[in-house]
Amino acid sequence: MYDYHKDKSRYFKFTYQTTKDHIIPFLEDHRKIEPGSSVLEIGCGEGGVLQAFLEQGHQCVGIELSPSRAEKARAFMADAIAEDRLRLIAKDIYDIDHETDLDFRFDIVVLKDVIEHIHDQAKFMAHLKHFLNPGARIFFGFPPWQMPFGGHQQICTSKLLSRLPYYHLLPMGLYKSILSIGKESDVTIDSLTEIKETGITIERFEKIVREKNYTIAKKRLYLFNPIYEHKFGVKPREQVGLISKIPLLRNFISTAAYYIIE
Repeated sequence: MYDYHKDKSRYFKFTYQTTKDHIIPFLEDHRKIEPGSSVLEIGCGEGGVLQAFLEQGHQCVGIELSPSRAEKARAFMADAIAEDRLRLIAKDIYDIDHETDLDFRFDIVVLKDVIEHIHDQAKFMAHLKHFLNPGARIFFGFPPWQMPFGGHQQICTSKLLSRLPYYHLLPMGLYKSILSIGKESDVTIDSLTEIKETGITIERFEKIVREKNYTIAKKRLYLFNPIYEHKFGVKPREQVGLISKIPLLRNFISTAAYYIIE
C-alpha cells in the first residue's frame, strides 16, 4: 500500500484523478477557468496533473527538474505533445528564460507537492512573477511540515520508518541517526534531510506570500488529503472550522493545504 511512489504509471493516475476531482474544482470555485487558458505546471513529474487540464482543452507546459521523470511524462502524453497541445521542459526553473524559452505567459500556474522541495522559497516566489499573465492564478498544494508525514518518510524502505509519524520533527542529528539505524540508503537519507531543510509550514508560506506582494484568494486545509482517496481509499475531509483556526493544533493534523494566490 505504501509503495505507490515507485509505480510511476499508478502515481500518474492518482495525480490525474485528484486534479480532475479536486484541484480543478477548487480553482473553479474561485473563478471559472476560461476555455483555452495557458497552464504551467512547475515540477510536473510524470504529468498526471497536466493530463487533467489537457482534457479540458487548455494549452499546457510542464517544467520538470528530473530528466527521467520528464521522459516518463513524454511517454505517457506523447499524443498531446505531437498535437502541440503540450510542451515539456526538463530544466531548473531558474535556467529558463521566460522571454526566449517560452512562447507565452500563463493564466494558471500549478505547484502540487513542489514548494516543500524548493530552497529559498522567497526567492522562488518573487521569480514566479515573470511567468504570469495579468490576472493569473497560482495553485499551491502541499503537506504542511508539521503534519504526521510532512518529512516524506513514506519513501523509506523500512516498513517501520515508512509508517512512523512525526519523527521528522526531531533534531537533525537524531533524525539522521534513526534513518541510519533503519538501514536507509545514503540517497534516501540525503533526500529526506534535504526535505527537512526545505519543508514549509502554513505560517511561513503565508508570510512569504504577503512579503512578495501576493494575495491569498482561496485557502482550504484538509484533515485527509484528497490524494489519500486513491492511495489509501480514505475519503477527503476538510479540516474542521474551529480547529483550522488554532495553529498549534491544526498544523499537526492537517495533511494538505490548498491555496490560490494572485
